[in-house]
Amino acid sequence: MSTSRGPTVRQRRLGIELRRLREHSRLTGDEVAARLSWSTAKVSRLENARTGARVDDVIELLKLYGVNGPRLDELIALAQDATKRGWWEDYPMLSGGYAEFIALEAEADAILAWDNLVIPGLLQSESYARHIVGGWDVVATKPPAEIERWIDVRLRRQQVLHRPQPLRMSVVLDESVLHRRVGDARVMAEQLDHLRQVSILPNVDLRILTLDGPHPIMATSFTVLEFAPVHDVTFPDIVHIESITFSYLEDEQTTHMYRLAHNGMAQAALDEHETRRHLAEVRDQWLARS
Repeated sequence: MSTSRGPTVRQRRLGIELRRLREHSRLTGDEVAARLSWSTAKVSRLENARTGARVDDVIELLKLYGVNGPRLDELIALAQDATKRGWWEDYPMLSGGYAEFIALEAEADAILAWDNLVIPGLLQSESYARHIVGGWDVVATKPPAEIERWIDVRLRRQQVLHRPQPLRMSVVLDESVLHRRVGDARVMAEQLDHLRQVSILPNVDLRILTLDGPHPIMATSFTVLEFAPVHDVTFPDIVHIESITFSYLEDEQTTHMYRLAHNGMAQAALDEHETRRHLAEVRDQWLARS
């Protein structure tokens, strides 16, 4: 399993802004390299976030581009933020793809999710997550001692819903997910109770798209990650397509299409109150089987 790590959102955000400033200054990468006695490759690596940016290097670039005053301070703060380690870097067993997804999730301001396979990781109960993680042994064997670390990662991810400025999350679940058994009946009942509890959070909008209701779009599971400006530097929204591996779409037209798809399914789904009532009904069905 790969242990490589891709650039964080903070590093990519910084790189995008450095490129924008260079182009605004009407300088080529070669010209910047010549003025700073750098290689052209170094300029490219910084702009494409292929290497961690030293704060001193960023300051040199910003001064070359004529950035000063409060704006200079903001971008230096962004460069300092980009050097900070994420908590997920303390878990070397994570693949590069999974670590990158956690980094995106941690930096996102809002998430729009559609899932027709399993409960999204941010909304899973501990027992449900334990059975999901255990199921991955089919395709990637994990030593027993490592299982707890994976569970810890799953639960730490959920802290984004409870931070001072919590992640806003809008989720549409296909009803089939509620009936797809993971673990035993008690695990499923506990998971549905957990969904009801988390759906009460003011930053979570959870809706069920029923099997007998209209399905405006037939689509595989996906997640739209939206990012607010940081230090007045924007970052494009990203779509994550659910599969065994991690794949992303960043084209603006494509992300807009997925946002419209999510909105259409949310409108066709039960509202929040009907969803909680439906979750209670399905929970009782699972309890009757236990």
